Amino acid sequence: MKKVLAAILILMFAIAVPAFAQQQAKYPIKGKHKGGDVTPKQAYEMVQKDPAHTFLVDVRTRYEYQDIGHPVGAYHIPWKFYTTNVGKRGYGKVLNENFKKDLLARFNPETDTLLLLCRSAARTIAATTAAVDAGFKEDKAFNVLAGFEGDKVKDKNSPFYGKRRVAGWRLEGLPWTYGMDPKLMYQPDLKK
Repeated sequence: MKKVLAAILILMFAIAVPAFAQQQAKYPIKGKHKGGDVTPKQAYEMVQKDPAHTFLVDVRTRYEYQDIGHPVGAYHIPWKFYTTNVGKRGYGKVLNENFKKDLLARFNPETDTLLLLCRSAARTIAATTAAVDAGFKEDKAFNVLAGFEGDKVKDKNSPFYGKRRVAGWRLEGLPWTYGMDPKLMYQPDLKK
């Protein structure tokens, strides 16, 4: 009887530990910004409903967009660029000074809705505000919560502690690719 009870307790613990990781808020808002917020699934549904005027804009670095993957159909307009300067956390980054101009060169603030996405919805706080400042109405510029990769598990007792296993476009099974479509790539990179 004791062995059966011990086995049941071990089984319950094995089931409970991953469940605790899921208790973490899936879609935390990481700062104040202009514009709205949508979950990855809501963003996907918005694009499906009006693909002619609703666009995913991936604001991650070139490396992230190409080597980590991106949502199918996502336009790439980086919020920041890597530099050759090395610091304590690796290569430095600089702001894309042309971000607003880049948005306006590709999208129409009068007719288009932008769904801005980064790794975990931290950079898109500022990028969504920049889109509104560029002329997109607040109900036409959205931060995609949890981003492409999602958030890290914060529960130190979880076997997934520190891993990106909470929400996010890719983890939610929405369509993504490594494919590079010149129509979607950052346009200044294509100029000769």
